[in-house]
Amino acid sequence: MNPRLLVATGNCHKTAEIGSILGPAWVVLDLTALPPTPPVEETGATFEANARLKASAASRGFAGIVLADDSGLEVDALGGRPGVRSARYAGPHATDAGNRALLLRELAAADARGSLRSARFRCAIALASEGAVWAVCEGRVEGKILDAERGTGGFGYDAMFVPDGFDQTFAELPPAVKNAISHRARALAAVLPHLQSAR
Repeated sequence: MNPRLLVATGNCHKTAEIGSILGPAWVVLDLTALPPTPPVEETGATFEANARLKASAASRGFAGIVLADDSGLEVDALGGRPGVRSARYAGPHATDAGNRALLLRELAAADARGSLRSARFRCAIALASEGAVWAVCEGRVEGKILDAERGTGGFGYDAMFVPDGFDQTFAELPPAVKNAISHRARALAAVLPHLQSAR
């Protein structure tokens, strides 16, 4: 029987993406498969700090390996915002659409055009068991932010982000392509040896 891996998220899109990247060697679950627990306060100042918080908390109530990621978008013209606040950029109850709309308004206000729209997605992944974090890896992908959304795939800021070397957004690229080059894919590739050694 393949080992179980708990992804410390309730975001089904993220769970599906991680499961697709890891393949059939793992049974990938997320927090929706467990009894409800209070959400973890993401008080860290970095992606790594927040990934550690989430992994440690979730692993206290799960008999097995927990994977937690914290990821987000850094836009150079906005001084690295939204950064660790990417999921809550437009407020504590923000929607993806609200976050994207705010980002476009702020870029317009900053008169950011051309190369000033350079940005990157970053992802930190932490592995934990029994409350202890034992591996952390990171991945990133550089690109730029468009003036308008394009594509219907992906989630979050995917419809606005074109990775370097491509002319399609993450929301337009086939999932297999995105899952080969994304920040999350790169962080998972780095963390995979740790997972394999723990099987």
